[in-house]
Amino acid sequence: MEVSNAFKRKRHDGDNQMGDDVDLSLLEAVEKSQNAVDLLDLRSLKKLVLSFERRLKENIEARLKYPDQPERFADSEVELHEELEKLKILAGAPELYPELVNLNAIPSILNLLSHDNTDIAIDVVHLLEDLTDEDVLEDNDEPARILVDSLIENNVLELLVQNLQRLSDKDPDEMSAIYNTLASIENMIEVKPAVAELVCERTKLLKWLLGKIKVREFDSNKQYASEILAILLQNSPANQKRLGQMNGVDVVLQAVAMYKSKDPKTSDEEEMLENLFDCLCCLLMPLENKERFVKAEGVELMIIIMKQKKSAYASAIRALDFSMTKHPPACERFVDVLGLKTAFAAFMGKASTSLCNKKERYQEELEERIVSLIASLFGGIQRGSRRERLLSKFVENECEKIDRLMELYIRYSDRVKAETQRLEQLELDDLEMDEEEKYNRKLESGLYTLQLIAVILGHLWCSEHSQMKARIELLLKQQKLTKNDIKDILQEYHDNIGDLDGAEEKERAQARIQRIISSF
Repeated sequence: MEVSNAFKRKRHDGDNQMGDDVDLSLLEAVEKSQNAVDLLDLRSLKKLVLSFERRLKENIEARLKYPDQPERFADSEVELHEELEKLKILAGAPELYPELVNLNAIPSILNLLSHDNTDIAIDVVHLLEDLTDEDVLEDNDEPARILVDSLIENNVLELLVQNLQRLSDKDPDEMSAIYNTLASIENMIEVKPAVAELVCERTKLLKWLLGKIKVREFDSNKQYASEILAILLQNSPANQKRLGQMNGVDVVLQAVAMYKSKDPKTSDEEEMLENLFDCLCCLLMPLENKERFVKAEGVELMIIIMKQKKSAYASAIRALDFSMTKHPPACERFVDVLGLKTAFAAFMGKASTSLCNKKERYQEELEERIVSLIASLFGGIQRGSRRERLLSKFVENECEKIDRLMELYIRYSDRVKAETQRLEQLELDDLEMDEEEKYNRKLESGLYTLQLIAVILGHLWCSEHSQMKARIELLLKQQKLTKNDIKDILQEYHDNIGDLDGAEEKERAQARIQRIISSF
């Protein structure tokens, strides 16, 4: 149940929200410089900054002198625009960023984000995106850190988001500026991960992003908003809780509900839908958001999406799994609204033809998710009629689901054995690995899913249901296996349960697994 960390957008030359348009202003500035990038040094940097400061002063004076006569300060604004374009050349010499900071140019540049002329503010947005671009900052870690620290210190986050709120998607230039604002924030997070929480503490960015994903019409900025939201939520319990308090669970559910009976039309729209589910799964980490999910009928919505068997099928299973992990009320709701039939159809591989035709890795992820979901159900429903309904699913049709479970057990067991042998060979080749690294490698090869399958088998065995026990013993015997093989897997699982949720929870989890081991 891990949330993907691969949110970072891969940008290519000329890849922006408007398609393959090239930033002509940047090219023009470079051409005018006559290879100034190659010649840029501290002296020429000082000249650039001095010229910019002069034009800025002239513009301020003209506006103060003729506040009601735009034609009297229009020329100074054009000249200021040209100076900002020239500063883009600095992106070709990131090693000079510390000097740019020392020259105290950052406050003057950032203050222009509040300029009365939106075009000037947009110039600054594009400049910031160029200066912080990941390709520019690559192999320039220290200059990048110095620049970003100075930007943060001079309120770049507050100013960017305030400016964002006056931009409109209806204007092409402003739409481009919205995209570059989000890109600048993403770039700063890449350099300084703490920015992800800072921007949510200090600004109304989360509120703006929620408003953006609410819009029914799809566009590239809605896609990017979903991506930025996912980046802000991953690995940040503070942001997850903050968004939950802002009715974020309900808003994200409404956004994915648009696709409950239809597929995205393009690959970009499909990526946005994946981002939205990443957001939902991140949101479902804190307990209070799991409660909000159940209250907002998120369980019912995910079941509907599964029944429709559209492209969000696997994502809905993943969201259900996150909602039910260590949260019995979600498990109980799932059983009460007849989710077992839908879940076990997925477990038996009864998806639509279009889903079955997807790549092999998709099928594996689907299997792993549904196994995890069923394990969560067993963990969340300990007794009563719901437990009986869950167990009865494994007796139906001559225990076909136990047959399927054992089929998966053998497949994942073979994969783990193959990885174990590979690791042993690496050790023979003098490639040293500690036990933790070896265990993690085995988890990646399928050990975690194998452990969950063993846990499910353990719950079935503990039920003392004679027909199920007989079926498990028969299938083990056919594969020349014994109960000890399952016990070994469960013991390794028991020994590696972590204390992320505290020492007491670790003890309780280990006690539950120990009871299963003892029952065999």
